[in-house]
Amino acid sequence: MVMGRPRSFDTDKALDEAMEVFWRHGYDGASLAMLTKAMGIKAPSLYAAFGSKEGLLKAALDRYAQRRCEHMRHVLAGATAREVAERFLSSIAESHTDPANPPGCLLVQGGLACGEGSENIPFELASRRAQTEADLRERFAQAQRDGDLAPEADPAALARFLSTVASGMGVLASSGADRDALRAVARVSLSAFTRCPEAGGVPS
Repeated sequence: MVMGRPRSFDTDKALDEAMEVFWRHGYDGASLAMLTKAMGIKAPSLYAAFGSKEGLLKAALDRYAQRRCEHMRHVLAGATAREVAERFLSSIAESHTDPANPPGCLLVQGGLACGEGSENIPFELASRRAQTEADLRERFAQAQRDGDLAPEADPAALARFLSTVASGMGVLASSGADRDALRAVARVSLSAFTRCPEAGGVPS
């Protein structure tokens, strides 16, 4: 059996570079020339490794998800539903304005203004965001079972609220909002979270 040629580049490093290009320019705005230049490879190597530009995006998103795993473990380890919400919103304010990364959120920025031929991209990104929402929903359901949330609370609505706020914070950050502005949004949203009927009275 003829063996394929081994890859002559660092896959993780190349994916980190591709991730930044998608993050800054979105899927449609990230040209093949931009991607190959950032990754330090030629187009044939890109296609051999990832199959297509969409395949490269999915691999970059998997890499992004690895980064977020530890973050979400910290969020979900909050002792109460309120602490979970506070950790989540605070971390969004910090991460979306981290100078080490492009502003905003890859899962929002990557799918803005997708045109013909890229119709699947927004759905791919939405499915990734949905995983975070599902993690929050299950954590709030556990809080309800533990008596931390009232029986009439709606874990799904609470998770959707936080997910929606997080997406909005991402758009704000990409538009130039600074960390203090996002922290203010987080404080107001946390106040609304603790008072909304769907929470059934979250202890503050």
